[in-house]
Amino acid sequence: MKRAFVTGGTGFIGSRLIALLAARGIEVRALARSQAGMEKVKALGAAPVQGDVTDPGSMQEAMRGCDVVFHVASMYEVGLRYKKQMEKVNVEGVRTVIETACKAGVPKIVFTSTVGVLGDTRGQTADETFEHQGDFPTVYERTKWIAHYQVALPLIKQGAPVIIVMPSSVFGPDDHSTINDLMKLHIRGRLPVVPGKETTFSHVYVDDVAEGHILAAEKGRIGESYILAGTAMPMGEYIKLWSKVSGRPAPVLELPSALVRLWWPLLALLERVLPIPAALSGEAARVLGTTWIASSEKAQRELGYKFRPVEEGLKLTFDWLNQKYNQPQR
Repeated sequence: MKRAFVTGGTGFIGSRLIALLAARGIEVRALARSQAGMEKVKALGAAPVQGDVTDPGSMQEAMRGCDVVFHVASMYEVGLRYKKQMEKVNVEGVRTVIETACKAGVPKIVFTSTVGVLGDTRGQTADETFEHQGDFPTVYERTKWIAHYQVALPLIKQGAPVIIVMPSSVFGPDDHSTINDLMKLHIRGRLPVVPGKETTFSHVYVDDVAEGHILAAEKGRIGESYILAGTAMPMGEYIKLWSKVSGRPAPVLELPSALVRLWWPLLALLERVLPIPAALSGEAARVLGTTWIASSEKAQRELGYKFRPVEEGLKLTFDWLNQKYNQPQR
């Protein structure tokens, strides 16, 4: 791999992917919508390309001559108010990027899906063959499912050279997720309660996921999907680790998910008319009590994928959070 095109390079995973590619001496062209975004990807070591994932004309020429397109871009928001925008970016954007890359003659496309498309695993450890049954708690998971199963897989059957990677619950510096919002409350001593202590995710550090993308491009088989997961851990146990690595007191109360979810109908109603925080939205409440557990055994076996211990990644994350948000007053 000598030359790569990256979408989503200003985002959480994409920015780390650009940095790792540039460190290997790979020429990176990165899509960015704004001047600020172009400046960010340039600082990471990429040549900025102004455009949008829904605009093929802004991408095709920059894709020509690339060995791989990494389509990392997606819209991740919690709350029903983002439904239309997420459908446009997360579904139509995937179709546009893959079709444009094919027209540009790119021999390999790595598409970033998510373990979220597998839905609530109900305590089981899912692999790439797991079939989701039922609805999704959030618009994000539903739009990513459509992109994975109704866009990417049919295009693969038509000959598109796509490899799919499926990160689990990714954490690390410069995250903008609901979990990161809770981490920021924790370091400020403003998280007295663990909401939904038994809700379980497979937690994985962002650099390990970015490295997994590169491994997929180098060693992955076209048409295959690879889960990039980490260590499965309930929220109660996960947040106790936050206290261990951050030095801040642990929350004094752990609430079972069933109790919190009693408020879901009210929260869902309020978020339609009020700008309530994502962590308190109806969608966030619906996730409580679910399990999103997945195995990366296939990626480990075929790609050489590895992930670090959760505590090690959390130490790096909280060191960054403390430096950015919890500076001592002068």
